Amino acid sequence: MSATITEPATANPTVSIDQIKTVGVVGCGTMGSGIAQVIADAGYNVVVREVNEGALTAGRTRIEKFLGKAVEKGKKTAEERDAVLGRFTWVTSLSDLADCDFVVEAMIENMQLKCDMWKELDVICKPGAIFASNTSSLSVTEQAASTTRPHNVIGLHFFNPVPLMKLVEVVRAIQTSDEAMAVGLEFGKRIGKEAIAAKDTPGFVVNLLLVPYLNDAARAYEAGVASAQDIDTAMRYGAGYPMGPLRLLDVIGIDVACYVGEILYNAFHDPKYAAPPIMYRMVKAGYLGEKSGRGFYDYGEAK
Repeated sequence: MSATITEPATANPTVSIDQIKTVGVVGCGTMGSGIAQVIADAGYNVVVREVNEGALTAGRTRIEKFLGKAVEKGKKTAEERDAVLGRFTWVTSLSDLADCDFVVEAMIENMQLKCDMWKELDVICKPGAIFASNTSSLSVTEQAASTTRPHNVIGLHFFNPVPLMKLVEVVRAIQTSDEAMAVGLEFGKRIGKEAIAAKDTPGFVVNLLLVPYLNDAARAYEAGVASAQDIDTAMRYGAGYPMGPLRLLDVIGIDVACYVGEILYNAFHDPKYAAPPIMYRMVKAGYLGEKSGRGFYDYGEAK
């Protein structure tokens, strides 16, 4: 029988789903740009914040390129693309997020940086605004505790590439109110995602189950069970996966997979979450996957 922690009712405000008009996105890298795009595509005004103009331009270019391809493929008209791009505001100061009703952070996986950012936004943003972390492995509860509005802090874990992947995990911290959780789930649906509720436990749902599978595939490769291509082909056609595990590791990034595995291993002390030696050797060699041009596969020609 599992215990449920029930927080006392709070008189502090929480924006309703229909009050959300402007959404802030902190960070415009691969994940942040995808998150910002799907939110703007759903009709919300989006304020994107990056640390400098260079990073901001890179994120904007990424979004424009993705939308441009959608036009080329006939999935959007040029007018629809321009309408989406017209909903963006590009800023380098957190203070420019003061009017946001909902803020999503998509920063690097560093707890101190996230907490420092939330502390600053806690003062800047309106009391009822909801804060959502896109973390894939760090505690949402700890992030919530860094604010004076812990009842309005949730996890909103998207998957890469965000415009194409349909799932979002809405994560409930110990302090999260029923109202904020309900808004998070409905917000996920309104931006076109299949939203599921998860409690704040390391890995949430997907990574809790996915990481051991990916690690086992790398172990099989390391042991010489089969080639990378044959392992991936086996899982695609034998188990019905849309992408093989080693190809997926290349897409995720070998370094990212090792980092997430370490967090889960430290939380549960279960060897299945620890990445095998070959993955750490690949990181030291600079074979990080698709982003570096080489991982379990060679992407040199494609790049």
